[in-house]
Amino acid sequence: MTSEFAEITVVGGDKTGIVANVTSSLFERGINIEDIDQAVRDGVFRMTLHADISEMVCTRDTLRDTLDDIAADLGVDVTVRFPDEDVARGIALLVTKESHPVEYILERRDELDAEIRVVIGNHDDLEPIAAEHDVPFYDVGTESGKPDEDRMLDLLDEHDADCIALARYMRILSPDVVFRYEGRIINVHPSLLPAFPGAEPYRQALDAGVRIAGVTGHYVTTDLDQGPIIAQRAFDVPSDADRTDLKARGQPLEAEVLFESLRLHLNDDVAIHRGAVEFRGDESDYQLGLSPAAREANPREPTDESLETERPEPVEPNTDD
Repeated sequence: MTSEFAEITVVGGDKTGIVANVTSSLFERGINIEDIDQAVRDGVFRMTLHADISEMVCTRDTLRDTLDDIAADLGVDVTVRFPDEDVARGIALLVTKESHPVEYILERRDELDAEIRVVIGNHDDLEPIAAEHDVPFYDVGTESGKPDEDRMLDLLDEHDADCIALARYMRILSPDVVFRYEGRIINVHPSLLPAFPGAEPYRQALDAGVRIAGVTGHYVTTDLDQGPIIAQRAFDVPSDADRTDLKARGQPLEAEVLFESLRLHLNDDVAIHRGAVEFRGDESDYQLGLSPAAREANPREPTDESLETERPEPVEPNTDD
């Protein structure tokens, strides 16, 4: 894909004419569409396209204005991003009540190639942590924790959030949010996905009697806990372990793998290709799975190849008798 391109996202109610209006407008301005993807979920339409703008016959501001007019006419939202623009990226952290991942990320935020601009919760329990690090905090939840996603979207826009990290945010995001930030929402799930998706994964692991459990950093899609996997961590499960034991072993790794997944994304060392994460960085800079010590402890033999080289040559039968 060309280095001079625009990423255009259209989200709104599912109706006819959206694709035709947007694509014909781009064609008229000398813009070539290199990739386009569409989806509908729960009545919400999403189209994401990457367009070559190297021969565009208008300015970038004119393109934005044109697409804003189309959005107003169709009653949809259209956003345009130019990845080559040297603009500082912003991170939004979504939280509920668990403090370990948000504290970890805020304490190490200088290591990320982006600014943490806002913390949004569906409860107000973690507001003191955000205040301690001078980051604005907003509670968008009701007393029961049900989030006001319209308010959330307004805050994400107001604080120019380019990337969203779910720091143990215990609510499922609707397609209205996911579609607007496709490929830019990162979650940590306390299991080795695809095993044990959904609620209470540590309990699920215990019920299944696993000997090794773990945590997964992954991109969020509209399919719960099925998004492309970025990085994972593992830990052993003692035979007498309970959920408290698993949480004590897993929570430090949850914070670590979410931070590592964010770092990989912000450094552009991972990309989603055909539904899976393609790694394109230097593996020595990251820990995608096991630690070097754990890898070294794994046995290297026997393997089919080693057995083949050690197997003696077959003896030809004696046919002289």
